[in-house]
Amino acid sequence: MNVDGHHYRTVWTVDDDRIRIIDQRLLPHQFVLEDLRTVDDVARAIADMHVRGAGLIGATAGYGMWLAAIEAANAPDFDPQLNRFAAQLKATRPTAVNLAWAVDRVLAAIAEPGSSGEKIAAARRVADVIADEDADFCRRIGVHGLPLLRAIHEKKGGPVNVLTHCNAGWLAFVDHGSATAPIYAAHEAGIPVHVWVDETRPRCQGSKLTAWELGRHGVPHTLVADNTGGHLMQHGLVDLVIVGTDRTTRTGDVANKIGTYLKALAAKDNGVPFYVALPSSTFDWTMKDGLREIPVEERGGNEVKYADGWHEGHHIAVLLAPENTPAANYGFDITPARLVTGLITERGVCAATGSAILDLFPEHRE
Repeated sequence: MNVDGHHYRTVWTVDDDRIRIIDQRLLPHQFVLEDLRTVDDVARAIADMHVRGAGLIGATAGYGMWLAAIEAANAPDFDPQLNRFAAQLKATRPTAVNLAWAVDRVLAAIAEPGSSGEKIAAARRVADVIADEDADFCRRIGVHGLPLLRAIHEKKGGPVNVLTHCNAGWLAFVDHGSATAPIYAAHEAGIPVHVWVDETRPRCQGSKLTAWELGRHGVPHTLVADNTGGHLMQHGLVDLVIVGTDRTTRTGDVANKIGTYLKALAAKDNGVPFYVALPSSTFDWTMKDGLREIPVEERGGNEVKYADGWHEGHHIAVLLAPENTPAANYGFDITPARLVTGLITERGVCAATGSAILDLFPEHRE
């Protein structure tokens, strides 16, 4: 994505000893680049959400394993130390499957015998491949999702109104995004599109990140409170919903930011198509029952009790609730496949059923 005339990815390498990220905690008010030099830096950046979003978490963890190989080379026990670093990274965010997938992919690539230098080089090569694939797969999601928006535009003759939830855009991946990729593709194809942007409490990734992204890209959009989606659908103001996902089962159950399930229910009740956009790295091929099997991250209650924002040039937090009120903070919910109209992947669009998914990805048949 372009920011002030310069193209950025969300994570990339710098020299031979560090990676660079965009510190998303400070957006939309400050655009700050941060260097990560150690596995501890990467683990903290993932856990504290300097980076977030399924694809970006995976790509950052892949590069984290490159830094892990560098650090392990200075330890007396390279392989055990590397495995400890891998476990540390995996423990940072439990719901997004891309994280463990990327860590294991790098581990597998450097499992062959070789010098520490050869393993470091191999880890970097694989991390680069993971990042490049993520960007390319998201671009292809845009290609396959574009006909959905074009068909709606041709039928109604006016702007296509899309509702999003959370941020599944460029900032959640290496480039392009998943849920936003068809939107960007439609905008660039000259199809008029307007996006209803859910604020997405409690961390407000919609109001902070999605709105910033769309504004930078020139896509018309309107920010709404989280509970507005049902009202918009009842009044015919939403043509389709597109969301992302942090983990999707082989049967089409979808884990996404808390509140997604309620949007899917409202869409079903109002006959609004509900699509989920994802690269294949977000499928968990080991799981069949999302509600029973997908781990749902529970974060600190202060994210619910406090709102953070920008005031007179400073980033501040404001207490909203009574100070001693306990708060629960479930980061994700599960939308069952029966509520999903279709999945938009890098290989095409399919129904959210086990058979349709495997028709696109036959290599995962049991």
